[in-house]
Amino acid sequence: MNDWVKARVVGKHQWAAGLYSLQFDAPIADYQAGQYIKVALDIEGERIGRPYSLVNAPQSRPLEIYFNEIAGGPLTPPLSALKPGDEVWLTAHAGGIFTLETVQPAETLWLLATGTGLGVYLSILRTDAPWDLFKRVVLIHGVRVATDFTYAETLAEIGRRHADRFTFIPVVSREDCAGTLHGRITDLLTSGQLESRADATIDPATSHVMLCGNSAMIKDAKVILEARGLVRHRRHAPGHYTTEQYH
Repeated sequence: MNDWVKARVVGKHQWAAGLYSLQFDAPIADYQAGQYIKVALDIEGERIGRPYSLVNAPQSRPLEIYFNEIAGGPLTPPLSALKPGDEVWLTAHAGGIFTLETVQPAETLWLLATGTGLGVYLSILRTDAPWDLFKRVVLIHGVRVATDFTYAETLAEIGRRHADRFTFIPVVSREDCAGTLHGRITDLLTSGQLESRADATIDPATSHVMLCGNSAMIKDAKVILEARGLVRHRRHAPGHYTTEQYH
């Protein structure tokens, strides 16, 4: 049974149509960057909740989630209608193993995200762990249209802080946009365009890859990575790529 605590909405941002961030004040336990909480509302006598990765670094507050509103869904339409001062339920303890806790040091950390899968990486990148474990970090964010790019100021600040150790590669699948790669992340991985843009190569000897976002992207990327000899990372059996399980 979930251990729920009451949270108060203290901030809200609409990035684009159906694309939101919410910030909460709530007494949850300490957690690791990359973990998620469940967010719930009581709707018609039933508590409806789902997991969301935390965007903020563990040491910072308020708590923040990043999500798409799903038309006709049971939770996200009322969630996106919340205003500062409204109350929600959060799980008191974060969960998940999409963290760097047991990942082995390597040359390059590759972070592949589609859509709101970006959020979890913002939490990780605002901690010391990726910069202690890796010489370089390459973040790839794929969206359908350019208006779905978000958190530009946060990404710019990470870039300023880590200079030539951080590379951000934006990818747009449904339109051509200056300064971005065009296509699906997995197709660009297969063609070599991602690695060419990053001036680095994904291979078992030098890389760890994290995958978060669309389930089809994750499924296809796993096939591509395993064909190159990368092995899935497990807590008790270190490997070369990690996937977020709840997406």
